[in-house]
Amino acid sequence: MKVLVTGAAGFIGFHLSRRLLSMGHEVVGLDNLNDYYSVEVKLSRLELIKPDPKFTFVRMDLADNDGVAKLFAQHGFTHVVNLAAQAGVRYSIENPRAYIDSNVVGFLNILEGCRHNKVEHLAYASSSSVYGLNTTMPLSVHDNVDHPMSLYAATKKSNELMAHTYSHLYGLPTTGLRFFTVYGPWGRPDMALFLFTKAILAGEPIKVFNYGKMRRDFTYIDDIIEGVVRVTMHTAEPNPQWSGAKPDPATSPGPYRLYNIGNNNVVELSRYIEVLEECLGKKAIRELLPMQMGDVPATEANVDDLVRDVGFKPATSIETGIARFVDWYREYFKV
Repeated sequence: MKVLVTGAAGFIGFHLSRRLLSMGHEVVGLDNLNDYYSVEVKLSRLELIKPDPKFTFVRMDLADNDGVAKLFAQHGFTHVVNLAAQAGVRYSIENPRAYIDSNVVGFLNILEGCRHNKVEHLAYASSSSVYGLNTTMPLSVHDNVDHPMSLYAATKKSNELMAHTYSHLYGLPTTGLRFFTVYGPWGRPDMALFLFTKAILAGEPIKVFNYGKMRRDFTYIDDIIEGVVRVTMHTAEPNPQWSGAKPDPATSPGPYRLYNIGNNNVVELSRYIEVLEECLGKKAIRELLPMQMGDVPATEANVDDLVRDVGFKPATSIETGIARFVDWYREYFKV
């Protein structure tokens, strides 16, 4: 395969690029290296994959219409995995326009590139945040998701709708991947595990929202990557049983699919912190706070479709995953 990985300097994009390269595939990694969080971490990730002769890095913004069109025309990608996005639920409340530029305009450019250059399969990052006000657990791709709680979630839902349109109109195979709270080595510095680890080691308080009662389907990065690779190589197909009288949101008469990638094992935030304390050998100073605007109290992934179609079920425990993150953190920051 010749794969375009967008967001290649990001947390998931970096790990995916490394995995695809290890499998012998050619990877073109695109990233705009924005400063939403430390560019230094992004550059450090890139330094590990740039030496591979099968890897090409392109610094570009997805909202660059002409640049993206030329990139597709030049390279002839067989597959595209779109992971580039303006991330962060809370930041979307403060800076909404950044999300439209990156997550909507940028995604349209990806769809157009795939359409005009006969890409075999587009896999793209959606998010568990699209479930919004849904409370029926575990959350299923076959449920309607029409009540997002943040603009970030709304842009991810819009990606799914846009992808469906291109699958329906042009026969472009597309698969949306709803990730559930991804964590692990080389993780994003703006996410809870990174922030908690830094604060605990410095003897500073950590902000614990919803008084530690938040429940999350924490999913280790290696499980996410395994799911992404398998789904990317499993080209979306039409569902011949699809009915407009009882429309299934996860499939279509066109080559369109949605999957959850989550651990299917809910953990309370307070337990997550306890495991981190055990790995660090140090107690946290907890500042208990109410729920933040845009957050949901619980997530849990139904992964039945993922298991059925690609034979994979994430299973890394938080005890194993957090320990690996702490080992990486101590080595990277020399702590």
